[in-house]
Amino acid sequence: MREPNAIDFWRGFALITIFVNHVPGNAFVRFTYSQYSLSDAAELFVFLAGWSLALATAGRNGLDPPGRVLLRLASRTLEVYRAQLVISVFALAMIAAAALELDNPLLLEWHGAGLFFSSPAPAVLGLVALTYQLGYFNILPLYVGVLALAPVFLLLARFRRWAAFAASFGLYLACLVFEVNLPNWPGEGSWFFNPLSWQFLLVLGFLGSELSRSSPAFSAWTRRLMPLGWAGIAIGVVVAALDLKPDPMMVPEPRLLFIFEKSYLSPGRLLHFLSVVIGFQGVYPRIAPGMPWVARQLSALGRNSLAVFSVASLASLAGQFARFLWGGGFLLDTLILCSGIFCLIFTAWFVEWRLRSPRPSLSS
Repeated sequence: MREPNAIDFWRGFALITIFVNHVPGNAFVRFTYSQYSLSDAAELFVFLAGWSLALATAGRNGLDPPGRVLLRLASRTLEVYRAQLVISVFALAMIAAAALELDNPLLLEWHGAGLFFSSPAPAVLGLVALTYQLGYFNILPLYVGVLALAPVFLLLARFRRWAAFAASFGLYLACLVFEVNLPNWPGEGSWFFNPLSWQFLLVLGFLGSELSRSSPAFSAWTRRLMPLGWAGIAIGVVVAALDLKPDPMMVPEPRLLFIFEKSYLSPGRLLHFLSVVIGFQGVYPRIAPGMPWVARQLSALGRNSLAVFSVASLASLAGQFARFLWGGGFLLDTLILCSGIFCLIFTAWFVEWRLRSPRPSLSS
């Protein structure tokens, strides 16, 4: 297994943050950085996915061949797609069980699940096509979307990095200007996370990872920009605390360029997140020596991010039901937080235990 490192550490941090934020109203949400920021853990998760892609496709003796890169990306995309189907089915089963146990059919509407129970045939097709997504279960479809687009930009980067950046930014800008998104079906509206926009953050992570390893000048400049990153973080805190977000009805067209729209990753959110990355780039080397246990646990979560995220999604839904049933409160929220984090840590341990354990041979 990999030793604790900054990428896995921050990915583990993002996973715990997502778990806490996906239990709305709990007492610990106020301690997550999304409450004092214009961006949140979703941006961190996608950016680190791009950073990891650069490391995974680098190869030990130079760049991996394009065919190997495509196969590796296809394999990962299928893993994430499979995980989305599994947790969606489990979430629907949990919602159905809660409705039956509490004799409350209104619970069948929880997080948009009503469409599945009222029109199962098109809803099943939508689940398979990823166009039908339950509330709080829409990050993995985003991940599938950006991974499906990634080969275009990764192979362009083999030719010219600026070409990959330009193509990715062009698609991002077109989505903002013309409000292009993928449609929901059989429901209405469009995807909560637009992969056509969010792919730009994945590409930025990929290019940042490559440049940090190949260009000393890039690394030096990112360190020099740390004060600018802190200033961006401070501005984000003020804007979030005072709710100074622009009114969507008052900004000029194209409006997505001027508002803080999460679905499209509007420029304000993107720039603030990049400020966070620049400002916090040197934090992990200071944390790890002083809190080695925390560094190890968060890194373990990050190493096994897909399994941990899947369990976190279902644990957060269970936490939502617990608060609905017993009304919340500090003690219950503490129990939800502690039991949820235990489940995440156990999941990471169990995945690695399975990988370490010898497989019994089958006798002929």
